[in-house]
Amino acid sequence: MGFLSQRAIEAVGGLDLPWRFAPRGDYDADHNPNGLISFGTAEHALVTEELKEFTDKNVTISHDDFLYRGSHAGGPRFPKALAAHLNEYFQPYSPVTPDMIRCVGAATAMHDILAWGVADPGDGVLTSRPVYGRFELDFGNMSQVRVVYSNNKIEEAFQGDIVEKFEEALLRSRKAGVNVKMVLIVNPHNPLELLHVTYGLSKDFGAAGLRLGAIITRSQPVLRAIEAAMRFNNPSGASLAIGSALLEDRAWCRAFIDSSRLKLAQAHRHITSQLSDMGIKYLPGSNAGFFVWVDLSPYLPSEFDGELNQEFALAKRLHKVGVFLHPREEHSIEPGWFRMVYSQDPRTVTEGLRRIHKAIS
Repeated sequence: MGFLSQRAIEAVGGLDLPWRFAPRGDYDADHNPNGLISFGTAEHALVTEELKEFTDKNVTISHDDFLYRGSHAGGPRFPKALAAHLNEYFQPYSPVTPDMIRCVGAATAMHDILAWGVADPGDGVLTSRPVYGRFELDFGNMSQVRVVYSNNKIEEAFQGDIVEKFEEALLRSRKAGVNVKMVLIVNPHNPLELLHVTYGLSKDFGAAGLRLGAIITRSQPVLRAIEAAMRFNNPSGASLAIGSALLEDRAWCRAFIDSSRLKLAQAHRHITSQLSDMGIKYLPGSNAGFFVWVDLSPYLPSEFDGELNQEFALAKRLHKVGVFLHPREEHSIEPGWFRMVYSQDPRTVTEGLRRIHKAIS
């Protein structure tokens, strides 16, 4: 690979890390009952029918959607629709206006743009853990910014002394020569008052395939830096047309979000009741998201079976019976904890749990 840049070589090396990338689940209760069931990808598969029905009936593609001018940084339509949505549901201390919004192809791209615009290669972004492990790729693959973790247990994410944990991590990183330039807040604590917010349609609207994300900021220097990188990250005009139509229909939006919450609540009850019946512990008290935090530490095998650690060995055992759970991806400081995504067909969840029970019994 001598013809590649050093940064490309480092990024390519990440492709070979064991268990880093989730295989595609191909299980179908009716058409492929022996397929792989993946609990690893945080998608909201329970609402795709509503999205397709709305799109079929209400979305029209205009001439501008095929041109550069219609999609640059979100075009004239999407930022206005997103601002109305954010003001209604998040109620900021002063209203968000369209000129504060820049749209890109998913929030993941915005993480890279922020890393490029705010930090230099080798600098750090500070966050708590356990957390979504792919932030290392979002900030590191292109812009070479490191993720610095505070060492806290999951329960501490809801407590005020999380700031002390952040400070400890900050001091450690300084001693290690890593200059922290950003704080990434993805859990319910807020050690800062000055924020650049990233938001995407993949979670609240179950529309990961649209690849629509945005940054909302009042910082003119940051907006200027984003503008300099937009030519590499502009979203699709067709995706913007769909996203704009979804957000502009406020009555449909409210009904959709209410329905989504109900479906997620039902799915959460479905999986937690079965976990309890199986004797598998999970973190109680969560009220949002697509996954439960499950404790499989009692089932960690004593032998590594050719893997690097016990969690990889357990993931291998589960994979052999047709289930995928990401080992160590959320960087928990306590071994044996896994993120289990339940926002999918309840038949799939039930069959996946049956296979897990078979593997650990």
